[in-house]
Amino acid sequence: EKQRPVFLVGPPGVGKTAIMEQIAAALGVGLVSYSMTHHTRQRALGLPVITEKEFEGFLYQVLEYTMSEIIGAIYDTMRESGVREGILFLDEINCISETLAPCMLQFLQYKVFGQHRIPDGWIVVTAGNPPEYNRSVRDFDIVTWDRLKRIDVEPDYGVWKDYAVKKGVHPAVTTYLAAKQDDFYKVENTAEGRRFVTARGWDDLSEMIKLYEENGFPVNEKLICQYLQDPGICREFAIYYDLFNKYRSDYRVGDILDGKADESIIFRASKAKLDERVSLLGLIFDAVTTGLRTVCEDEEMMGELTVALRDVKAKVYGDTAKEHAEDEPLSERTVAGLLKEKEDELEKKMESGRRASSLSQSDRRKLLRTKEELSELRAAVLTANASAAGVEETREADFAVVQQAFQEKAAAFREETKDAGQMLENVFAFCEKAFPDGDEMLLFVTELTAGYYSAWFIGHYGCDSYYLHNRELQFEERQQEILKRVEKISWEV
Repeated sequence: EKQRPVFLVGPPGVGKTAIMEQIAAALGVGLVSYSMTHHTRQRALGLPVITEKEFEGFLYQVLEYTMSEIIGAIYDTMRESGVREGILFLDEINCISETLAPCMLQFLQYKVFGQHRIPDGWIVVTAGNPPEYNRSVRDFDIVTWDRLKRIDVEPDYGVWKDYAVKKGVHPAVTTYLAAKQDDFYKVENTAEGRRFVTARGWDDLSEMIKLYEENGFPVNEKLICQYLQDPGICREFAIYYDLFNKYRSDYRVGDILDGKADESIIFRASKAKLDERVSLLGLIFDAVTTGLRTVCEDEEMMGELTVALRDVKAKVYGDTAKEHAEDEPLSERTVAGLLKEKEDELEKKMESGRRASSLSQSDRRKLLRTKEELSELRAAVLTANASAAGVEETREADFAVVQQAFQEKAAAFREETKDAGQMLENVFAFCEKAFPDGDEMLLFVTELTAGYYSAWFIGHYGCDSYYLHNRELQFEERQQEILKRVEKISWEV
């Protein structure tokens, strides 16, 4: 009861909601989100109803309230997902109406709306913008502030960059912001009106650029200005995006990763200006990250698949098979049937995570891919049975088909990791030839160290060239000097 609700205070588009989504996914708990801007007193408190109660032998009519829509949503989530713990996230709480303010004060102190309390195991997190960003904001009085645990959320490019690399934000965005960090987040009032650029704007623009490129639509300043509400930054990024595409076409990054870069590409890179070299390194790092992300996701999927197949094997060979041999139908005791059960379990897990908002996109992809792999294995078993021309196949023989197919997948994954390691070595060889002075090599090594998937891969599988150059080049003074030079880059042509 005395646990104060958290109040995240920060400018718009900085990631307050994303923080809650990531926490819920990391902990595997539910998340129920509500924007309080347009919430009425009736929706939050419930509607009044007249009921009868007995006091000392007499019946009296009393006024009670139906369940709050917000608390009702928590119970709906618990019922539909099976998740018993979670976060109730109330956004824009400092924009509530005057009629709702007294109810909210009671809620913040006692976790009660009307006559209904938040279920045990659920905590309250609220969020809002400072008054300078939102005209609807009401200043909280001391009584309200004294019931909240305030946490200020500020834009931080370094933190967002880690998120962007892991999520796969478009390389044009990440390489531009690496050199123009002041353009990451900006809000200012001018004679022409308010201009702003937010982290959410860059993220959404990245997704739209990917879709436009996938469908062959031109990405121009008109599109960019729909997401970046600052004409100057819009113009700068539009110019850079055109240069970025030129570098992507000219340098043939795929050849560099395959170790097939010809001498003309190496010579051009060695003579290029700093802005071009930085863009090229960004292109290379993005391509490397894409390859290493695939290895990471494949390993996670293989781990999930291994757990599922071990359980199937235990039912085929272990005591479980004997215990259920008499009371389970034959169709349910086949290997194909057991694999189908595992597919259904994963489907149920994904649906539960969707309803509770407790499953990250990466975990959802892992479960979906594992389900697809199980389906392929089941198809292989059914095909083997069909080719038996009526000969009754044993469960052991069916599982041997599964084992063989899994071993082939494991062998393919080992080749994939070997190819990824060679890709890293090829990139280091290119950088050694193109940038023998070491400055660009330092930037590349620094990016590998900070990148989630590159750090994961090197930590798991190693990379001789990385260790060599990391010892030779990782000097704080040189790193800071190079980064200062990068920040002064102008994209004007």
